[in-house]
Amino acid sequence: MSRAKVWLRWGAALTFGLSCVAVAAYAFTFFHYRDASMGNPFDARFVVSGWDVPGHLFGAGLALLLAPLQLLTGARRRWPRLHRLGGGLYAGGILIGGLSALSLATHAQGGWASGSGFVLLALAWMGVTAHGIRYAVIGDYERHRRWMCRSVALTASAVTLRLMLGVGAAAMHWPFLTVYITAAWACWTFNLAVCELLLRWPQIRARFAAGRRLAALPR
Repeated sequence: MSRAKVWLRWGAALTFGLSCVAVAAYAFTFFHYRDASMGNPFDARFVVSGWDVPGHLFGAGLALLLAPLQLLTGARRRWPRLHRLGGGLYAGGILIGGLSALSLATHAQGGWASGSGFVLLALAWMGVTAHGIRYAVIGDYERHRRWMCRSVALTASAVTLRLMLGVGAAAMHWPFLTVYITAAWACWTFNLAVCELLLRWPQIRARFAAGRRLAALPR
């Protein structure tokens, strides 16, 4: 692998890790600043919606915090027990965050136009993670890795959601509800699409290479 590709890979991994940590920190400190948030109708509605808020913030925040660590190949090989412990905590965070998200979706801005997107995200989040755990239990670690990559992509939708809201509503000044409803669907479907492309890229690249070799043959 060329040095440029190595630096690109490390840069992408670092950016992803820092983004996850930043959003997790926001989730863990949200209630510390909630009094200042009450002037914002969006935050005010979020705060008063009940038990689902602390559950979702804690569960999703924990999963976000652990997601980059669980992807580290060297850590998995060197400290397998730590990886399993982190995986258990990660799955527990997703269970808490996913169940509370189902309740929280009923209070989503934009009604069911956005809430239905979050419901499907929560169901996919828990289902994909459970699928990945099942493959780990039966010892199919390659499929376990692939499904947990999809799980992390769904976990990272919290980061993508905030990026979309920041760009669309804050930077571009588009109507908030339009941006929010679009982001409620796009934040996780986009992440899954990128994840699938990365997982299938070796096969796609091999097919392209085979096609080029075939085209280069004398006719």
